[in-house]
Parts: sequence; C-alpha cells; structure tokens
Amino acid sequence: MFQDRSEAGRLLAKKLASYADRSDAVVLGLPRGGVPVAFEIAREFHLPLDILLVRKLGVPGQSELAMGAIGTGGIRILDHVMIRQLGITENEVTSTIREEEEELQRREQIYKNYRGGLAMKDLSVIVVDDGIATGSSMLAAIQVLRSQQPAGIIVAVPVAPPHARTEIEAMTQEFVCLRVSEYFPAVGSFYRDFSQVDDQEVCRLLASSAQSFANRTVGPSS
Repeated sequence: MFQDRSEAGRLLAKKLASYADRSDAVVLGLPRGGVPVAFEIAREFHLPLDILLVRKLGVPGQSELAMGAIGTGGIRILDHVMIRQLGITENEVTSTIREEEEELQRREQIYKNYRGGLAMKDLSVIVVDDGIATGSSMLAAIQVLRSQQPAGIIVAVPVAPPHARTEIEAMTQEFVCLRVSEYFPAVGSFYRDFSQVDDQEVCRLLASSAQSFANRTVGPSS
C-alpha cells in the first residue's frame, strides 16, 4: 500500500531512471489525481511537467465505475459491452458525454495559464496517473497523444489490474506499473491517503514544476 500519491511518484521514478535528465522527454499527468504522482517524477528527473486532459465517463448512479472516457480533440472511448450489460440508455450516454465535455472545457480554462504549451512531436512522453481501474481514461490519453506524433509513449502508474496492463502494453512503447493486482475494488484502496486533489493543487504543482525547470535550465548567473 502506498502512503500517498507523492510516495507513489517517487517509487515510480526508481523504475524510470533511464529517462532522467533527457532533453527529449516530458512528463504528463492526468488531472487531477495523476498530477502529484507526475510531479515527483518530473522533479526527480529534471524534466518538464504538463498535463493531458481526459475525462472518465461514469456510469449513471455509479460515477466511480467508468463506461468510457473522452479526451481533447473529440476523442471518445466507450465500453459498449458494459453499457449493454448495465442497460444504460443512449440518452444517458449522450447526457454523460455532454456533462464531461463541459467539465473538460472548464478545466482547460482553469489550467491554461499554468501550462507550458509543449509540443509532443518526436518526444518520449511519460504519461502518469495515480492508478488504472478500467483503463478507459488512459486509453483516451494514448489516442490524444498519438495524434501529436511523439517518438514514444511510456505509461507509468502505481497500480493496475491485469487486463489494463495487457491492453496498454499493446499500445505503448513501455508500461511501468509497481503493482498489478487481480483484487481491484478501487484505486483508492491501494493508498493510505487518497485525499481529493483540487484544481488549486494542480495549478500549484504545475507552477512549481515550471519554476524549478526554468531555474535548472537557466542555471546560476555568471
């Protein structure tokens, strides 16, 4: 069990040492929970930190259970088997997508002044979340990234179920996971402290990382 997201990030960094201090690598966190994890990796490796906006599509009445995900650029991932098995109507799916698109746009506005506007083309991109449950959000993130033509996509998470590892390994250059567990009630069950991460914390971490990276790049004045 991880103490918190920061500890999980530091532990992940030990598995990603080959990316330290590279000029062709960047770390992306999935807001909001993935950002504190990604922050620790970026800080340890002296890499720029940015975010990749995706939104989980929660099952009506069971918001923590994902029936899909959306990402910037009109990316949509739907679990049609789950939707059919749970009897979720087309109107419910459409309504959920509309709500999450509005939230995606809201977050884009909140975070835009804290982002570096990094181009991903020809970079090795380390995509980080605090855990994977169904995998929908990460699959949407991978699709968004592919359109930007990175040199490679590396997914790094503290915990995931076996099926997610299989799916994501097939779509990425590398998949790094500290714990693959058959028993998977929820991502939060693998943390002692799984406190909610708010927008202010995401903005603070982005600003702190950007300042630290700028200081390292400029270096001491002569």
